[in-house]
Amino acid sequence: MTSTTVQLLDLGYFVRPAEEWGGPHARVEPVLAYLVRHEGGTLVFDTGIGTGSPETDAHYQPRRRALTVSPEDVDLVVNCHLHFDHIGGNQLFPDTPVLVQRKELATARAGDYTLDRLLDGVRYQEIDGEYEIAPGITVVPTPGHTEGHQSLVIDHGDHVTVLAGQAYDFAAEFGVPYRPWLDRLAELARGRTAYVRFAHDRDLWEGVLPPRR
Repeated sequence: MTSTTVQLLDLGYFVRPAEEWGGPHARVEPVLAYLVRHEGGTLVFDTGIGTGSPETDAHYQPRRRALTVSPEDVDLVVNCHLHFDHIGGNQLFPDTPVLVQRKELATARAGDYTLDRLLDGVRYQEIDGEYEIAPGITVVPTPGHTEGHQSLVIDHGDHVTVLAGQAYDFAAEFGVPYRPWLDRLAELARGRTAYVRFAHDRDLWEGVLPPRR
């Protein structure tokens, strides 16, 4: 258990075309990151929309907001995965470890996955599976959106916060379809209320894990 604060960082939005999500029209998706301050230091979970591809910008019409935290104040960066809309500010932290699943980094480096230039100049710390950053702050693999997707579980004592990234797109979808790693989140929550926050939805999911299968 650790005393922490979790601050939402609104880093802009992009427009996802209808054909990419199967809906009747394009939808605007916020790009959200989180600043986590704990007894052992400060971390940033995701860093916003990357730049460097006119074609990608034309396709998604992004609007970017700057990451306002100083690199000197951040001890660790955690990316839920390495798509361009989650790693855009990584290069602002050249001396800071960036925690990523080994399989996620290998997939990204193989090409045709993200904006390749965003992978350069970053000090990756590769992990395999769960990883305890500090007492009560644990990275948990949550594959689905990508095979190397990961989330962050924070134990506050009387409740837990889950920074779920893009494990699900929306709070209203959380738990459907059921994914096996939900049981692991439930083990860590131990019957306490969980507040689950996302990368592309300002709403949160609140309840006791796991959701109904």
